[in-house]
Amino acid sequence: MTEYITFIPLVIMLAGLTPIVLKDKYIGNKQRKIMMIIIASVGLLLMQNWGDYVTQINDMPTPMYRTVFTMLGYCLRPFILLLFCFLVQPYKKHIFVLILVVCNTLIYLTSLFSGITFFIDQNNHFMRGPLCFTALYVSIFLLAYLFYCTIYEYRHRKVSIWVAIANAALIILGASADISPLYVDYPVTYLSISVVCCSIFYYIWLHLEFVREHENALKAEQRIKIMMSQIQPHFLYNTLTTIQSLCLTNPQKAFETTGKFGSYLRNNIDSLNRSELITVEKELEHTRVYADIEMLRFPKISVEYHIEAADFCVPALTIQPLVENAIRHGVRDVDRGLVEVSTKQTEDGNIIIISDNGVGFDTNIPLSTDKDHIGIKNVSERIKSMCGGTLSIDSKIGEGTVITITIPRE
Repeated sequence: MTEYITFIPLVIMLAGLTPIVLKDKYIGNKQRKIMMIIIASVGLLLMQNWGDYVTQINDMPTPMYRTVFTMLGYCLRPFILLLFCFLVQPYKKHIFVLILVVCNTLIYLTSLFSGITFFIDQNNHFMRGPLCFTALYVSIFLLAYLFYCTIYEYRHRKVSIWVAIANAALIILGASADISPLYVDYPVTYLSISVVCCSIFYYIWLHLEFVREHENALKAEQRIKIMMSQIQPHFLYNTLTTIQSLCLTNPQKAFETTGKFGSYLRNNIDSLNRSELITVEKELEHTRVYADIEMLRFPKISVEYHIEAADFCVPALTIQPLVENAIRHGVRDVDRGLVEVSTKQTEDGNIIIISDNGVGFDTNIPLSTDKDHIGIKNVSERIKSMCGGTLSIDSKIGEGTVITITIPRE
C-alpha cells in the first residue's frame, strides 16, 4: 500500500486544480479550455502509470493490457508538451509540431499489431523495437520548441522566461531520474510527477500574467478617465473664445495663448501612453501653462509657486489637476483668489503642498461620491500605486483648502 503514497496526492492536486481553473476570472476562455485539457491529459497519464505498474506486477501474463497502457504513455507525453505550447501561444496553430505529435501517435498505435516500436512477450516482458525511442526524440524537440515559444512570447519579461527554463529543467530531471540507477519502481514515474508540477506552475504563471494584463488595462482606463476629466468641454470653449477675442484686441497675446493651449492639450494627451513617473519640474511646467490660461480668463485669480525641492519624480497629471480643482471649485467665487504651490524636501522624501483661500468643502463627504472633487481621488490613487506616496486634505468651509502630497525618497 505504501507504493501508492505518491499516486494519491498527485490525483488530489489535479482534482483540486480543476475548480480553481474553472472559477478563475482572470484567465481567458481559450487558455481555460487548454488548461482543462491539460488537467484531463495529465490525469489520464497518471492512470496510465498506475495501469502499467499493475500489469507489470501481476502474476498472470497480461501482454495485451500492458501493451495498451504502455502505448498510451508514449502517446500522452508528447501531447501534453504540445498543450503547453498552445498555452504559451494560444493564438498560433503550431501546425508542424501538431503534425509531429499526430505522427508519433500513429507510430505507437502500431504496437497493437506490430513490434516496430515495442511489444510485450507472452511472459509479460517489455521488448523494444527499432522505433521505440520515437517519443523520446519527439519530446526533446517539443521541449526545445516550448522553450523557444516562451522566450519569443515573453522575451521582455524575465520572470516568464525563468518559468520556461524551470519547467523544462524539471521535465528533463524527471526523465533522467526514470532511467537512472536510482529509479524505484512505483505506480507513478518521476517524469509524470514532473509533468503534474509543471501543469500547476504553468497555471500559476498564466494566472499572474493575466492579472498583470488586467492591472495594466485598469491603469490605462484610469489614465483615460483622468485625461477626460482634465479636458472639460467648457474649458476648451472658453479658452477658444478668449483667444478669439484677443485676436482683435491683442494679437500678440492671442499668439502666446494659442501656443500655451496647444502645449496643455499635448501634455494631457501624452499622459495616456505614459505609465512611468516624470520629473516634478515637467509637471510644474504643465501646471504653469494651465494656470496662465486661467489667470488670463480670470484676472482676479493668481497662482504663486514656492519651489524649494525639484529633484524628484511624480506621476503625470498630479499637481495640475489639483491646481485646476482649486481654481474651479475654490477661488473663482472669491474677490482675490490665491492658489499657492510649494515643494520642500524632508528626511524621508519630498512634500508638495497646494493651498488656496477659496470656499473650502466638507471633507466628510467621500471623494468617490463628490463629482466636484473626484479628480482628487484619482490623483491620490495614482500617487499611492505608482510611487507609494500619500495625499491628505485639510479643508474648512469659507477659509480654503490645503492638500499635502508626500512622496517617499525611493
